[in-house]
Amino acid sequence: MKTRMNFSVVLLMLFVIVSCKPVAEKEYYVFTSFHEPATEGLRYLYSEDGIHWDSIPGIWLTPQVGLQKVMRDPSITRTPDGTYHLVWTSSWKGDQGFGYASSKDLRNWSEEKFIPVMQYEPTTVNTWAPEIFYDDVKDELIVVWASCIPDRFECGIEENKNNHRLYYITTKDFETVSETKLFYDPGFSSIDAVIVKRAAEDYVLVFKDNTRNSRNIKVAFGKSPIGPWGEVSEPFTGMYTEGPAVAKVGDEYYIYYDAYREFKFGAARTKDFINFTDAGEEISVPKLHKHGTIVKAPASHIEGLLK
Repeated sequence: MKTRMNFSVVLLMLFVIVSCKPVAEKEYYVFTSFHEPATEGLRYLYSEDGIHWDSIPGIWLTPQVGLQKVMRDPSITRTPDGTYHLVWTSSWKGDQGFGYASSKDLRNWSEEKFIPVMQYEPTTVNTWAPEIFYDDVKDELIVVWASCIPDRFECGIEENKNNHRLYYITTKDFETVSETKLFYDPGFSSIDAVIVKRAAEDYVLVFKDNTRNSRNIKVAFGKSPIGPWGEVSEPFTGMYTEGPAVAKVGDEYYIYYDAYREFKFGAARTKDFINFTDAGEEISVPKLHKHGTIVKAPASHIEGLLK
């Protein structure tokens, strides 16, 4: 009888432990956005499935830094402590850095900072499309952007003041920032670089070939989020496409891109970043939305925005 009672107590304890185990909160996809002429500020789209998107009404952060005080190309990531980190293009030309702010709920943002990453290159024409990535191996943030430094690289058919290369910094808190280094030189003008981690030592770089005979999106592979990057692929989009944003949906990746001359969004889906299927007819993206990046967020944060 005593053994039977002890066994019953153990079963009861196990039931209590299992019953009290917290249930993971539902998550939504969030797509950061802006509307032209990019003077108003940060907007959001949200989605349950990563394919069909709705707008979240409102402006959530008004640009305050930079020469022209715009907010273009807003890029976001979320670190394990629950902090959202946002970077953006703060001017078309003249800025030697980009904007930064952080938030815990996507609504209340820290004071904006200007991060002067190109201040040691006084002839820098611009600092475009900073893309932020959390490196879970080194527990640090990586920001990659495009800048044109005239006469620094061979131009080929590109204009000297439109001959971009990709640069990067690392940081843990945006209080201390590493020195700026060249991130990637594929041998041609390139912008809009997004880092995707698939597995340990398995990374993909999705970026725009910005030379005038291309203006399309390509990929390269590497074993680390800062490269070195291998051979550049053939383009998987048509001309006049930019601003790739990647969402993992099931076992596939959807790569959204801004078909800017058609004033619409396109998409390609892939499992291996080698074979691509046009997914433009599958997706729905609200009009006026301009390119940012995609991140997962708890349902409570989205519901807070919608309220």
